[in-house]
Amino acid sequence: MSGYISEMRKLVGKRTIIQCAGSVICVDEHGRLLLGKRTDNHLWGYAGGSVEIDEKVEDCAKRELFEETGLTAEELEFFYVNSGSEAHYIYPNGDEVSNVEIIYICRKFSGELRPQPEEVEELRFFTPQEIELNMISPPIRPVFRKYFEVFVKK
Repeated sequence: MSGYISEMRKLVGKRTIIQCAGSVICVDEHGRLLLGKRTDNHLWGYAGGSVEIDEKVEDCAKRELFEETGLTAEELEFFYVNSGSEAHYIYPNGDEVSNVEIIYICRKFSGELRPQPEEVEELRFFTPQEIELNMISPPIRPVFRKYFEVFVKK
């Protein structure tokens, strides 16, 4: 949990807070998406996390990608803003958030995959056809619906 969010939790407990986040969907040269299996709910998602005080969202997304996967984003392209009731989430520990998440797509990255053990059980590239929404962490399912709508040919 980020420093700012930890401080907010001390003040408000488990009550709903608005959480601004930067996230990255890495897409390799074969069109596969990098997903990490979360340690808290054991569902899959992309790298991302809370923006710190005075941090640019794009910098947050790059930082979270590196922390959670070991990869360095060479270029990010804005994709989508995930917010509203579908982005509202109660974590397994009871913390409640209303997410405002800015998602980037990264097609140019470097480094070796290294999951962050506190947050990520496993990292794996999936073809879009292998991804089913029920395997995805609930607050980011709208992002995958949008990704499939925009990038996956039916």
